[in-house]
Amino acid sequence: MKTINIIKNSKIYVGESLENVHNYIKNKNIVVITDENIKKYYELPFEKIITLKPGEKTKKLKTIEEIAKKLIEYEVDRSSFLLGIGGGVVSDITGFVGSIYMRGLKYGFVSTTLLSQVDASIGGKNGVNFYKYKNILGTINQPEFVLSDLKMLKTLSDKEYRNGLSEVIKYGLILDKELLNFIEKNIEKLLMRDEKTLEYIVHTCSFLKSKIVNEDEKENGIRKILNFGHTFGHAIERIKNIKHGEAISVGMMRALQLSKKLNFISDNDIKRIEKLLKIFKLPTEINISTKELMILIKKDKKRSNDYIDFILLKKIGEYKIQKLKFKELEEL
Repeated sequence: MKTINIIKNSKIYVGESLENVHNYIKNKNIVVITDENIKKYYELPFEKIITLKPGEKTKKLKTIEEIAKKLIEYEVDRSSFLLGIGGGVVSDITGFVGSIYMRGLKYGFVSTTLLSQVDASIGGKNGVNFYKYKNILGTINQPEFVLSDLKMLKTLSDKEYRNGLSEVIKYGLILDKELLNFIEKNIEKLLMRDEKTLEYIVHTCSFLKSKIVNEDEKENGIRKILNFGHTFGHAIERIKNIKHGEAISVGMMRALQLSKKLNFISDNDIKRIEKLLKIFKLPTEINISTKELMILIKKDKKRSNDYIDFILLKKIGEYKIQKLKFKELEEL
């Protein structure tokens, strides 16, 4: 097991087991929030369990209201602890409820998907979707811990597993070219879900993200770079109703094409990245108009008046934060 310290005494335990989660919770009144997929595979040793339907459609205010009613029924108070066991949707919902119920409860996550272990559960962001917009309601509030049980990745479908590889590749592109080299050299081991290979991947990505969050928790500066591929990706995800990692894969390719138009990245780098995404059966293009995308991009959380901070690549491992007018973006 490897431990990473993150802001406000929050910790990430990479390679720890679900069986040991009680060691990290001092509170007696524990309420688990999980989903139906987890309940299929695991016997959870807790009395109070709230089970959600899996998927992005669960991230809505109605779900928050239903959970709040259950917490009242369970006589939850400020000495209680919320434990989210699941992927990104569960961590988003648990973190949001934990941040607002009684003005704040302690909470933590057992992260069960690759996407949540390398990204979604780390850094304190949480939120729900509202109207057409992704994560537009939410807070930034750190969990007590994130426990990444690598054995749980064996139960993921191939589609869900690949969904997480998209975010892994993102870290290599913006922050760590050696990580990208490692991915390319260990494709077979990654496809086989070799535990040692996954431990390296999850630990490296968790460390990279924690380093950024420690420097800029509230996303006023450098944390914006973690949104590489996400400005296009979030809009694509909402319009096409596809998985987050798939949308981010297409979003990264769109951001790379934009980088090329602004004379940053080389054709060879773009081809290399596209080849890697295709090896993992991640989409690199999708039929969607600029007009459709711009409707949602104009509501993006990163906008400021008529501008948006776009994350582009100069080359692999080197990013650029480019302030673009919406009109410029439409013309590009």
